Amino acid sequence: MLIFQLILFFITSFHLSKPAVLELNSVSQEQRISFIKTKAKAKAALLYNKQNGMNERFCVLIDMSIHSGLKRFVVWNFKKDTIVYSFLVGHGCCDNSWNNDESAANPKFSNEDGSHCSSLGKYKIGERARSDWGVNIKYVLHGLDKTNSNAFKRFIVFHSWEVVSDEEIYPAGTPEGWGCPTISNKSFLLIDKILQKSEKPVLMWMYE
Repeated sequence: MLIFQLILFFITSFHLSKPAVLELNSVSQEQRISFIKTKAKAKAALLYNKQNGMNERFCVLIDMSIHSGLKRFVVWNFKKDTIVYSFLVGHGCCDNSWNNDESAANPKFSNEDGSHCSSLGKYKIGERARSDWGVNIKYVLHGLDKTNSNAFKRFIVFHSWEVVSDEEIYPAGTPEGWGCPTISNKSFLLIDKILQKSEKPVLMWMYE
């Protein structure tokens, strides 16, 4: 009887967990971040950095056309000409509920103060300071384009948030805040070490 109950338990557990596994495995290559598209952005980013005295070793690229439950935040190494790290990242909730994932597949963007939306465009990752969120560290962001020129005024910063997962969670989305690009605590501690060593400003580029 005990053996039968154990067999039944394992069969039931398998069937309960199977849909979640299938959901993640069913993500097509087209839904994930494109290496070709990312490489093209990186090429443009390197040229921009050379012209503006910014870091020529690496940059941060965020493809907001990707579902927020999939990795769309990457650290690109210019020397190796490839992605060295990739993370989940949250975007702004806009008119939706804070700390939810209502716009996981179709975020809106705005440069308006009080919109609670993320803004597309290039950012200079600025001063390292104390944060009330995540690992209590943040980086001030300076918008470099017309589409994100109010970033500093809007207190848009780069920080971690304990509700952001280390691993992909599709079809669920990453919790949405008030416009800041937010990654997991573990991911942030990793990139923080790299940012602290940079002698030149680092570029973060958020695009669709």
